[in-house]
Amino acid sequence: MNSLRLFACALLAANTAFAQTYPARPVTFIVPFPPGGGTDISARTVAQKLSAKWPHPVVTENRAGAAGIVGANAAALAKPDGYTLLIVNVGVVSINPSLYAKLPYNPDTAFTPVSLICELPFVLMASPKFAPSSVKELVALAKANPDKVTYASSGSGGSPHLTAELFQIVTGTRMTHVPYKGGGPAMTDLMAGHVDLLFASVLEGSGHIKAGKLKGLAVTHAKRNPALPDVPTIAEAGAPGGESGSWIALLAPAGTPKPIVDKVAADVREAVESPDVREKLIAQGAVPQASTPAELQKLIDADRTRYGKIIRDKNLKAE
Repeated sequence: MNSLRLFACALLAANTAFAQTYPARPVTFIVPFPPGGGTDISARTVAQKLSAKWPHPVVTENRAGAAGIVGANAAALAKPDGYTLLIVNVGVVSINPSLYAKLPYNPDTAFTPVSLICELPFVLMASPKFAPSSVKELVALAKANPDKVTYASSGSGGSPHLTAELFQIVTGTRMTHVPYKGGGPAMTDLMAGHVDLLFASVLEGSGHIKAGKLKGLAVTHAKRNPALPDVPTIAEAGAPGGESGSWIALLAPAGTPKPIVDKVAADVREAVESPDVREKLIAQGAVPQASTPAELQKLIDADRTRYGKIIRDKNLKAE
């Protein structure tokens, strides 16, 4: 017993000393999506701030493919030493485990939570050709005409699709899903009036709403978004319980020393709470929000339970 205790103490001391000199070389953030999206932009904003604080830079590496699975697998296989970290959104860790029958890594054991970075609320947008200009008008029309109202998504099983499914559950409506291969084509067809509705991030939709090209009906967050202050929350609009959307967080490969995880979490919190980073994130339509590793794990688990139920109840499959 004494030898085991001594070994544990020695290991803790070694990990603590390691954390005190961390990072001794550049750190890589794997972003499992293409450059330019909300996840990538938020990751680079925080990476830039950490690069200024740490003695070595944070390098952002995009490894896109298979709804984030390609990049997540690369991180799962990385050495757990704190020098390869994974940026995720709700889809990677809370949706994919229920949507895909098999993943190349075990989503329950492959990663260690580090910190939340921000929440990315969605906004419910309507085509300018769509008659309703409020959620209440939309619900009335949809109930009077089941399956007639159409809603686009960036793909089956993604968080925008599941947000629309949740909306139908809380409003008692039935609408027709029109999936696209990405948010860009969905947005284009929405503006052209080929589909009626779309849930997308505030980052993607706010410019079109401000320009009058789309109608903003509600944001799917508990609070109004500074980028769209005149658009009501989903509860204010008449659909309480429809809060949804995405969030962005930082994970580490399982087995990363706890002192390293705790140091990165503390530094991410400091970065996210700094005025310049907050300003950049808010301008993107994000809600800056750091967390402890335990708080992030609780969020991951809660959303996995919630979205997993929708996926099972609706028998949704990955494309």
